Amino acid sequence: MELEKQDPDHGTGSYTSKQLMKFLIPSIIGVLLFLVPVSFNGSVTIGLGIMADGLQAAISDYIPLFMTIVLWTSVLGSLLIKTISSPAIRNHKFLSSLFDIGLFWIVLRLLGAVFATLTLTGTGPEVISSELTGQVVLFDLIPVLMVWFLFASLFMPLLLEFGLMDFIGSVVRKIMQPLFKLPGRSSVDALASWMGSGTVGVLLTTQQYEGGYYTKREAAVVATNFSIASIAFSLIIARFLEIDDMFVQFYFTVAVCGIIAAVICPRIPPLSRKKNSYYEPAGKQIDEAVPAGISTFRWGVDQAVRKADQVKSARDVISRGIFNVADIWLGLIPLVMALGTIALIIAEFTPVFTFLSYPFIPFLNLLQIPEAAEAAPAMIVGFADMFLPAVIGAGIESELTRFVIGVMSLTQLVYMSEIGILLIKSKIPLNLLELFIIFLQRTIVTLPIAALMAHLLFF
Repeated sequence: MELEKQDPDHGTGSYTSKQLMKFLIPSIIGVLLFLVPVSFNGSVTIGLGIMADGLQAAISDYIPLFMTIVLWTSVLGSLLIKTISSPAIRNHKFLSSLFDIGLFWIVLRLLGAVFATLTLTGTGPEVISSELTGQVVLFDLIPVLMVWFLFASLFMPLLLEFGLMDFIGSVVRKIMQPLFKLPGRSSVDALASWMGSGTVGVLLTTQQYEGGYYTKREAAVVATNFSIASIAFSLIIARFLEIDDMFVQFYFTVAVCGIIAAVICPRIPPLSRKKNSYYEPAGKQIDEAVPAGISTFRWGVDQAVRKADQVKSARDVISRGIFNVADIWLGLIPLVMALGTIALIIAEFTPVFTFLSYPFIPFLNLLQIPEAAEAAPAMIVGFADMFLPAVIGAGIESELTRFVIGVMSLTQLVYMSEIGILLIKSKIPLNLLELFIIFLQRTIVTLPIAALMAHLLFF
């Protein structure tokens, strides 16, 4: 059966019911796994969470040792590919993508592996392997990340490669321009983050900027305001803070805070001062006008079907999923072990974050947040890594305070262990000072909103 044919001059064409189903079926499965809340064992989760929790429960005793081996694999692989002379291995796409990295990143991977080994064996300096630092990362945080990112990476192609993002991006274009002063395709970046990870969103933004589809201002705005945490990761934070029984309220608050910050922050410096000019080597390449005589919905369906039709084999999709898992396990988790442990050492054994957080104590008291002095460091430590506010907040007794800390960790967005480093390395015109200013702006904007919603609606 062939569906209605559209005017070829408009850039659309005919497609069969089989092609339409190729878009719809994987997309629906992806939505059910990632986006539909379900009640399971007395708490609200998603389909992905049921699988992740089941696997973690089955192998929890072995995960720290297994991931320590993975961390050493990332180090040895990086060193080998730097020293090996075989062009076949050095130019191997899979191996080079995972292991051909700069010296700075090799050092961080080595630190992560060393910290994991010292923590696992209980040797070395106490500040590294204590229950307040290395043990939190290796035994509490990494097991959750390992299983969640395993399933998220394997099933992410259902959302990213079969047209769902193209459909939604087309449909919401009319919202993005007046509300956020951004082209419609920026909604795809937000969805890439929401459904995948903030890293995916930043990488997509970088590619779009260098390809001539974003101006300097648009790229900076999208990267710092739409690299939102995925719903799956949000559930990890909620679980870690023991507020997962309120996940719907929690994520609703995150969404409201994120939207308001995305409206306000681009309208004030430093983002408002970025130039509306395109990346010079590429020039302007964008034209988002929907052809006359075609509805936005139909145009979105057409773009989605075209995207899905580009998937030629299940093997390619599975291969990309496996690569995503390897990339996160070998690339991201070593950084979490290294930077997470260092930040926790600073947070637990030095007064640095406590000193920086002093201005937030009266602010939190004004907002009637219990245990304000204990919660204040969580407001600032997120600049180092987005996991750390939850780690610091986990020991706070007040559920309301843990709720607010969790919301803040997901709405501050600019954290250096991953997204910040990616932005500094990219050609998007943002420097370290500007990133810190944007981090503070987002904190100041979203904290009163999170506190108000917590007091009035949920506690």
